[in-house]
Amino acid sequence: MFLAEAARDLRTTGAVAPSGRALARALTEPLRAQGPRPLTVLEVGAGTGAITRVLIPQLPRGSRLDIVEANPRFTTRLRSLVDAHPALADRPARVTVHQTLVENLTTDVRYDVIVSGLPLTNFTPAQVERIMSRYMELLHPGGTLTYFAYLGTRRARALTASRAEALRHAAVDEVMTGYQRRYATGRWTVWANMPPACAWHLQVPLVPAHRQHFTETTRR
Repeated sequence: MFLAEAARDLRTTGAVAPSGRALARALTEPLRAQGPRPLTVLEVGAGTGAITRVLIPQLPRGSRLDIVEANPRFTTRLRSLVDAHPALADRPARVTVHQTLVENLTTDVRYDVIVSGLPLTNFTPAQVERIMSRYMELLHPGGTLTYFAYLGTRRARALTASRAEALRHAAVDEVMTGYQRRYATGRWTVWANMPPACAWHLQVPLVPAHRQHFTETTRR
């Protein structure tokens, strides 16, 4: 299904293969760091559920997971995944799949962790700014956003894309660099993924003026 949807619309699907387990582990690290208390978690751009499968078993009892996916074929599959996932039988949690864009998600919930699988480098700078602003709005103070970017995409686009496409990609990088400078607490290089990727962690500070400590790690 993933390959069929990538062939149908690579721009919004964002990849030619689902995220691997090593990348999923890097993206879901904040859940393991929070301890056993119930969490509010949002996954955006879940696709066929490669990260969802890794995320659900890590939910503490009593947690809430909202899954946002715009593709109707993917949402059907995600709902089946949730209904059949064995971890939810002995670790009750409230899990809901929403077929919508995250910018249009209507909720009063604020999240401890947001895991984003959206292909941000495929969007316009204005779209990326709207998405990132929405993420920041949806996080609790002290909450963490995780997302990934494939290695080498900017160089590849510079060599193969049109000038307009290369400029769009550079402008998106500029938007993301601004958020990384302000909120980043870590970056993991995941060579075991196909293609290799960087997993970023951004945290909304408890105190606005506080500067977070940044670390970079390589995962194999």
